[in-house]
Amino acid sequence: MAFRFASSTIVAASRGVSTNLAPRFLTPQARRAFSQSHTRQQGHAATAAPAPTKFTPFANSARLRDGRALYQDVWTIFNSANLPPECINLGQGYMNFPPPKWARAAAVDALDVTEGNHYAPARGRPRLRKAVKEFYGTQFGKELDPEKEIMISSGANQGLHAAWAAFLCPGDEVIMFEPFFDLYLPAIAFNGGKPVYVPLHPSEEPVPGRNVGKQSWSIDFDELRRAITPRTKMIVLNSPHNPLGKVFSRAELEAIAQLVREHDLMVISDEVYESLVFDGLEHVRFATLPGMWERTITVGSAGKLFAATGWRVGWLVGPQALIDPALAASTRIVFCANTPMQEAAAAALEQARERRFFENQLEEYAQRRAVLMDAFEKLGMEYAWPEGSYFILLNISRVRWPEDYKFPDSLNGRADDFKAAWFIANHIGVSCIPVSEFYCDEHMHIGANYARFSFCKDVDTLRTAAERLQKLRWHLS
Repeated sequence: MAFRFASSTIVAASRGVSTNLAPRFLTPQARRAFSQSHTRQQGHAATAAPAPTKFTPFANSARLRDGRALYQDVWTIFNSANLPPECINLGQGYMNFPPPKWARAAAVDALDVTEGNHYAPARGRPRLRKAVKEFYGTQFGKELDPEKEIMISSGANQGLHAAWAAFLCPGDEVIMFEPFFDLYLPAIAFNGGKPVYVPLHPSEEPVPGRNVGKQSWSIDFDELRRAITPRTKMIVLNSPHNPLGKVFSRAELEAIAQLVREHDLMVISDEVYESLVFDGLEHVRFATLPGMWERTITVGSAGKLFAATGWRVGWLVGPQALIDPALAASTRIVFCANTPMQEAAAAALEQARERRFFENQLEEYAQRRAVLMDAFEKLGMEYAWPEGSYFILLNISRVRWPEDYKFPDSLNGRADDFKAAWFIANHIGVSCIPVSEFYCDEHMHIGANYARFSFCKDVDTLRTAAERLQKLRWHLS
């Protein structure tokens, strides 16, 4: 088995040869402009077409269009600046409580040391790589080598970007399950890949004692098999899943692994919510399945583990043959991750098990989850049972608003879940995220009945949100 690297630039970069990655992605005209100016485009593309300049090809590049970077995204529309000041934000997945004090103290201590204020090794601080190794222990079926099989990144997103920069050639197809974490699409498109979408489908099987209605979302393996072509390079997995809260079963992952072996594919396994798996369910590491270690990059995140998303510290785990090219790309993107935050992440990993941090955190998140589920139960609204992560999907198809209700122009042409989410935020005072944003145009109708709520807030905030949401009963069909 041998994977095609994105280009010879990665190999040259790993040998210390000076390279220029940017022109690889540009049209011939844009490539000439880049060579003449050596200047990057700054800022976002304007709505009105500017006068033609030598930079115009950059602003209109296919990678920006294909990556949905040239239109107003859901995060801009449902930004707190556009919502009432008293609105409770359960849309965006950020916490309103700090990381553990003992982890924050390590960041402060790192700043008091000279080397803590300067570049870290490109592969990552030795202390953090050792801590990652010890954190996983033998969970990958082997003891990890921190010098060859672990790479620290500037958040999980940057690690993903580096992996795609290393392995995607123009036109390579990447299979993503819908709904997908929205940053996958631009990162794949920016690196020359072509997303191929396979939707997950809601089940009608109810959970005993609950009003769920749609307990889980499952893969149609006939659809998945049909999606694989000779151009398919890799499959992206996300378990526990954002935004579904689904934890893929061992049987599902084994069936995916069988297709991966048959078609000689690579896998990116995004497992950043690994510590948030509820109800005694099993979190199966895809890389531990037979024959999957040598073809899988696993993605982790200190931000998700320790409620520290602003630290921007993540990591990639995998065989040296996959980590080295990703590291070569990462070195030319950011060079290294934040030094003092790496020290804080290392300290957090070193102390977490002794303090039973993950067990206690899981109990706290289970309580938070229950607050929202109970609120939806009282409303008689269907929701998808969250098996993992800190997201819950609510079926908002029954939400009704006055015929003359005024929506902003930014919602023109959007699915009804955008209107329902806007009405809930402005009339009820709780924001959520419309799920159709996480689909391609062809499959958008599948997600148009749902909105994503996050429960990564303190219990008091969630209880206040739950009380407000009860006002929805007067707006249900």
